[in-house]
Amino acid sequence: MKILCVGDVVGSAGCNILKSKLPALKRNFGIDAIIVNGENSADGNGITPQSAAEIFDAGADVITGGNHSLRQSNAWHLHEDNPFVLRPANFTDAAPGCGYCLVDFGFTKMAVINLIGNVYMEPYSCPFETADRLISQAKKDGASIIAVDIHAEATAEKKALAFYLDGKVSFVFGTHTHVQTADCQVLPNGTGYITDLGMTGPFLSVLGVKPELSIRKIKDKVPTRFANAEGSCLLEGCLFTVTRDGKCEKAEALRIF
Repeated sequence: MKILCVGDVVGSAGCNILKSKLPALKRNFGIDAIIVNGENSADGNGITPQSAAEIFDAGADVITGGNHSLRQSNAWHLHEDNPFVLRPANFTDAAPGCGYCLVDFGFTKMAVINLIGNVYMEPYSCPFETADRLISQAKKDGASIIAVDIHAEATAEKKALAFYLDGKVSFVFGTHTHVQTADCQVLPNGTGYITDLGMTGPFLSVLGVKPELSIRKIKDKVPTRFANAEGSCLLEGCLFTVTRDGKCEKAEALRIF
């Protein structure tokens, strides 16, 4: 199977390029399933029912999230109502929704696990322990393919988790930092990995934000309301080729303008 994982979609511009590029990518690469990180798909940040609908309409099978997943008030019902819109599984139990789902293709099943890191982030439950618990659940559910989105700030935490899960899951991809990394690989025991998928949104931006606003906040240390940048966009992600028994054969980074 070929499974495309798409980096953090930023605002309406990110949704638009996703809708523009994804159908052709799916056709040209023979893609069987698509996982998209959509925690910033609403203008400003967060995810809304409208932005989620646009991502699904573009061709996504599962939407993963991160620290902004529940930022919008109407996202709470979205996460409760749609089992394929995930938020990190190691959020507090008081959070709506779930961080695990199962996609049944008929000939095989794919489990998707969404985690959030602890390093330089809020003190959530341990992503390593949460992963162990949900991998056990995935195997009980009959999943042959297991995908993990680790939404984290620290490169070392993402990579440590990937090595910890090597041979236990099909592939691990990092999100959150919005900059695609150059370490796409298959680990020794058959788990595909990339530290960060990158971003789907405005190219001339600071992580999707207008550069002048980021400069004002970082240089001048003035409270600043962010707005998404305009102009040309790109779509970034990683294409994992996985056998039916869940081993990753190939991991290929994609960057589409």
